[in-house]
Amino acid sequence: MINELILRNLQAVGHTCVQVYDGQEALQKINAARFDLVILDVMLPSMSGFEVMEQIDDTPVIFLTSKGNVVDKIHGLRLGAEDYMVKPFEMLELIARVDVVLRRRKVNRDIFRLGDVTVNLETLQVTKSGVPVELAPQELQLLEVLVRNRNIALSREKLLDLAWGFDYLGDIRTVDVHIQKLRKKLDWTPYIKTVYKLGYRLELPTETAE
Repeated sequence: MINELILRNLQAVGHTCVQVYDGQEALQKINAARFDLVILDVMLPSMSGFEVMEQIDDTPVIFLTSKGNVVDKIHGLRLGAEDYMVKPFEMLELIARVDVVLRRRKVNRDIFRLGDVTVNLETLQVTKSGVPVELAPQELQLLEVLVRNRNIALSREKLLDLAWGFDYLGDIRTVDVHIQKLRKKLDWTPYIKTVYKLGYRLELPTETAE
């Protein structure tokens, strides 16, 4: 179930994924094709994640496991893992860590396009039909959060945490105000959906998603 949940969420934000359920199959897939990243559980049938890791050459790995003791973390990192997450975890945190590893490896696409709007996620420059769009710093932060977590429903509280920071003490309704500004400036009313009694979701049409 966790495997399937990870798959669906990573696909929702634009990643192409392959599922496997045991260490031996994972190693076969890794040796047969090129992958940008492996999310690897430590506790696997046939071969442990650590045993699989020992036979991976250059593909970055994020360990995902219920083992949370320091010895396991150190062992995983010494084997060359990029990161180590302990279950239970927040899916948005995993997505963020995946993005960090892919950016570090220069794999992530930093250009996002939707309609006539182009967003450079590295420089946070935004254009509409080739013309620069002036966005306030907080609007840019909110836009980046929506784009990086596209197709995922985000509560107002989560948007505040991600775009304003955990120490923000202002009114939660500021999220609604900034959402309205983004909708207007980018003509994204059809794409920034209101999720009833929760928050918002940047929803991409299947045929235009990038």
